[in-house]
Amino acid sequence: MNAGTVGLLGALVLLTAWFIWRWYTIEKARWATERSRRPSVADSLIGFVTNFFDTLGIGSFAPTTAVFKLRRRVPDERIPGTLNVGHALPTVAQALIFIALVTIDLRTLVAMIVAAVAGAWLGAGFVSRLPVRGVQAGMGVALLIAALLFVAANLGWMPGGGEALALEGGTLAFAIAANFVLGALMTLGIGLYAPCLVLVSLLGMNPIAAFPIMMGSCAFLMPIGGVRFIEMKRYDLAAALGLALGGIPAVLIAAFVVKSLPIVWLRWLVVVVVTYAAALMLRSATRSAR
Repeated sequence: MNAGTVGLLGALVLLTAWFIWRWYTIEKARWATERSRRPSVADSLIGFVTNFFDTLGIGSFAPTTAVFKLRRRVPDERIPGTLNVGHALPTVAQALIFIALVTIDLRTLVAMIVAAVAGAWLGAGFVSRLPVRGVQAGMGVALLIAALLFVAANLGWMPGGGEALALEGGTLAFAIAANFVLGALMTLGIGLYAPCLVLVSLLGMNPIAAFPIMMGSCAFLMPIGGVRFIEMKRYDLAAALGLALGGIPAVLIAAFVVKSLPIVWLRWLVVVVVTYAAALMLRSATRSAR
């Protein structure tokens, strides 16, 4: 591991410490006085299952959104914030593991991470002020996009990628711009993993290079975007804590114990559930408009 990678991991650790400190200082009064803010076993179980399969490449945002919507666990307008806050710490665990284990050009990795963080910072401020109907419509579209990406993966329509571990010139500039957009969309609940995998594969990179890029991007942007949602109180505290508490051990088990599973049939199940949840979300948006 070179000095640049060590420095990047150190920066991520410091950012994570800042995120935990900010979360605690903002919410400590509510946590101490309102027992309803405590996470339930079901919240932690959702965090465990979604982050377990997230580490194996399924993604966590779409399945979590579907469960929240079907169980009516979190108000629609608070789902984006809850996803970004609750899944932040498990995603940091993923990034620390994959950045350390997978070799990739450091300049490409850092540039794409910075772009995603910038997009998320701007996106979180926008999404946290959206009316309920705007969030519902955006989440409905996000779920449909996620379902289509799952279908494409199962049918072998995803690009195969090349062998490159670095990007140069105009190709790098395009990747930076695209990751900026993906970072902004993360704050609306559109997961970055699948689109980022498609992006790096289309640009001729080895698909394994997508793991430190997508996990590193999310690990840096989610704490920054998450703090904005926390400050605006535009998330569910108990659900977010449950996702974090259940998600961290799930990441460690998936990365170091299980490592891989045949997940094609699981993706088809996710397609069905996510599509149904998208229909419910869009119906809610239509009702809100009326």
